[in-house]
Amino acid sequence: MAHNSEFAFELRVCQWAEREWAPASAGDAVLVARQLGTQYRRWDTLILECDPDGLEARGAFGPEAFDSDHLHVLEHAPVDWTFYRDALPDPGYPWRYVRESIHELADRGALDTRKRGRRIEIRRQRPYPDWVRRVVAIENKPDLTASAARDLADQLERDVALGLADEVWVATAVTDERVEPILLADFPPEAGVLTVDTETGSADTVWEPRSLDADGPGTRITERPDDDYSAARFEYVDPAWKEEKRRAIAERAYERGWRSYADTMRPDCRHFELRDGPTGVSPYCTAKERTPTARECRGGCDEFAPEPPAWRTKGWPIEGGPGAASKRLLARRRRERRPGLE
Repeated sequence: MAHNSEFAFELRVCQWAEREWAPASAGDAVLVARQLGTQYRRWDTLILECDPDGLEARGAFGPEAFDSDHLHVLEHAPVDWTFYRDALPDPGYPWRYVRESIHELADRGALDTRKRGRRIEIRRQRPYPDWVRRVVAIENKPDLTASAARDLADQLERDVALGLADEVWVATAVTDERVEPILLADFPPEAGVLTVDTETGSADTVWEPRSLDADGPGTRITERPDDDYSAARFEYVDPAWKEEKRRAIAERAYERGWRSYADTMRPDCRHFELRDGPTGVSPYCTAKERTPTARECRGGCDEFAPEPPAWRTKGWPIEGGPGAASKRLLARRRRERRPGLE
């Protein structure tokens, strides 16, 4: 099944990465997510290379993501009961937000709390693991036009300068040309290049990336002039900021994965199906006869038709109808990639 949109191509890349990606450390687990990043940059595909034991230990905290404020508490929570302001380093923002995070973590069963007079004491239930070893970011451009290549080159230069990911890649659809057009694009040499055959689900590396200094300081390019004479504007980013952002991104990737597309689509439409092809299971619209985009597959679609009530009761052997069954299948597949969940 050939790609017919960037969304369909993105799913093929995620399927390939989950199935074929070889982590830098043999035996590491691979976790794949899509459409994640920071307020400055959103990546199409994200690959987390994870310590297997750490990934399983992360599962004990449940499937929901922790934000940066939660992680600040979890990573410094003491073994024994301690007044929270004595246990935690100064967060750099008002302590009332720390108290909110403490209560939220207690409600989720991730932290023990008690009150001694007017003082809130905390105690960790278990140590929060260091479960992510490397972060790999992939930008997907199935059809690389000249203008798309110029825009993408600028994005990749910013990614390389910032060094938030350990590697950055470009993935494009394979062509029948002797020299792949993507090799002629003026990309930074640090970025890897991947060509993907969407019919077979295979991929080839045509340019190896260079490892970036994800643990060191980075440079955020804030303004790039249009002429060749003016200087670019930039600001330095310290390693602590990068470390915090990497942890927060990893948490969102853990919760969402790449199969969360059904959460923003309409599997309750009679035309929605999950079809198993050579590349894996993908959404399919029988009305459009192709993989729909997330923007197309919504209640405002001209072809949208709700499932008949009979599909959800006597006429369908699975409780809730085929749409609900599709969401359960995707959730089950996503959960299988996260060992240790209770």
